[in-house]
Amino acid sequence: MNNAVSSPLYAAIDLGSNSFHMLVVRHIDGSIQTMAKIKRKVRLAAGLDDKNALSQEAMQRGWDCLRLFAERLQDIPKENIRIVGTATLRTATNVDVFLKKANEILGYDINVISGEEEAATIYKGVAHTSGGLGRRLVVDIGGASTEMIIGEGFEAKALTSLKMGCVTWLERHFKDRQLSEKNFKAAIEAAKKTLEPILAQYTQIGWDVCVGASGTVQALQEIMLAQGMDEVITHAKLKRLQKQAMLSDHLEELEIEGLTLERALVFPSGLSILIAIFELLEIDSMTLAGGALREGMAYEMVDSLRQDDIRSRTISSVQTRYQIDQGYAQQVTAMADKLLAYCGEDWIAENHGVVLLDAAAQLHEIGLTIDFKKGGEHNAYLLKNLDLPGFTRAQKHLLAEVARRYKDQISSLPEQHAVSDLSAKRILRLLRLAVLLTHRRSVALEPDFVLRAEDNNLTLSIDSNWLESNPLTYAELEIEANRQSDIGWPLTLTAL
Repeated sequence: MNNAVSSPLYAAIDLGSNSFHMLVVRHIDGSIQTMAKIKRKVRLAAGLDDKNALSQEAMQRGWDCLRLFAERLQDIPKENIRIVGTATLRTATNVDVFLKKANEILGYDINVISGEEEAATIYKGVAHTSGGLGRRLVVDIGGASTEMIIGEGFEAKALTSLKMGCVTWLERHFKDRQLSEKNFKAAIEAAKKTLEPILAQYTQIGWDVCVGASGTVQALQEIMLAQGMDEVITHAKLKRLQKQAMLSDHLEELEIEGLTLERALVFPSGLSILIAIFELLEIDSMTLAGGALREGMAYEMVDSLRQDDIRSRTISSVQTRYQIDQGYAQQVTAMADKLLAYCGEDWIAENHGVVLLDAAAQLHEIGLTIDFKKGGEHNAYLLKNLDLPGFTRAQKHLLAEVARRYKDQISSLPEQHAVSDLSAKRILRLLRLAVLLTHRRSVALEPDFVLRAEDNNLTLSIDSNWLESNPLTYAELEIEANRQSDIGWPLTLTAL
C-alpha cells in the first residue's frame, strides 16, 4: 500500500478586464508544476457605461464564470487560494454589488488590488519564470490597464499602472470597427499621450532587456511564429502586422495568419498600444515572459520559492524529477567550461550562450530516463516540451537540438534564434567533447589536455600515457575528430 502524500495544490484567480483566469499548480521538487489553466472571456470592461457602472449583463457573465471556478476550488486548501480583481473592478462604481454575489459564489473573498500592487505581482511572476541578467523593462497590456515595470532580479525599481488596455482602446478608438489608418493613428497617439508622464523616469532608470507579458504579446508571438518569423518582437514587425490588419476594412473581417478568432477583436487595439510603447520608449526588441500576474500570485504563496536563481532552480528540479546523475552532470558542465576557457571566453559570443552550454551539459542525459537507444531523440522531445522557467522558447529549442546530438552521429543544427549560428555550433562541439572526456564518470580519471582554438579550428592535445591507458576513448575521440571535421568544423587530435 502506498501511503505517499500528494503535493498540495495552489490556485491563483485573476478577474481581468477582458478574461477571467484560473491557474492551478502544485509545488514539486523545488519547482511549480501547472495542473490546470482555465480561461473564460467575460469582457467585463465592455460592460462599463459612461459613468463607470458595470451593466447587469457584464456582472452576470462574471458570476457565471465564477460558478465554474468554484467547483475546482473545493479541493484546494483555503490558505492556498488567492483571488484578485484588477483594473475594471478598481474602476467600477458598483463594484460592491458584483463582489457581494461573487464572494458568495466562490466562498472566498476577492481582493481588488491597486494598480501598483498588480504591477508588483506581475513583476514577481516575470522574475520567477524568466531568466537573464541585468535590468528588465516589463510591459503587460491588459484589458483596461497597462502595467510598466523596471526591475532587476526580484526587486522592482519602478511600478506604474496606466489606464489603457486592449478593451478600453477598442471601445474608444475602434468603436466604428473600421481598421483604418485614421483609427490606428488615433489609438497610437492616445497611448503615447498616456505614456508621456512616465517617460522621463523610465528613460533615466534605463533597462538592458525588455519583456512582454500576457495576452497581447503572446498573441503577437504566435502570429510571428506562424508566419515564419523568429520570436523576437521588433518595431518593424509590429508595423508589418499593422499593415496586414489594415488589409481588412472591418474588425469582423480581420484575418491574419496565426491570429485566433478569440483574440481578433482586441488585437488591433493591443497592437496600437504596443507600437506606441516601442516608439515612445525607443525599444529595440522584446521577448515574451514566462509568466505574469497569476504566476506571481502562485509563487508568492510558496515560501520556499520566493528568492532564488530561476535557471538553477529549474535545472535542479528537472534533474530530480528525471533522476539525472547530478554529480556526473556537474562534471560534464565543469569540463565544458574548462574547454571553453582554453578557447577564450569570447569564443561563444553571447553571455547567455555560456548559460545554454552549461544547461545542455546539466540536462544532456534526461532522455535516458525513457530509453538508452534513442536517448538523443528523447532528450530533444523532453527539453522542447517541458516547462522550463528561466528559458525562452528559442532557448528551449536550441537546448533540445544540441541535446539531440550530444553523442554518436553528428548533423547540422536546424535554424534557431537563441544565439548566432556560429555560437550554436560551438556549444554543440564543446558539449560532445566534454561528454567524451568525462566518459569514465570520475574527475580523478580525466586526462590532462590542452585545447587550442584558431577561429573555427580546434586542436585537442591529450596526455599520451592516458591515451594509451584508455584505448576505447582514444578511438572514440579519433572518430569524433573525423566527424566534426567532415561536417566543416575542423578538429585535430594529437598526443602530448
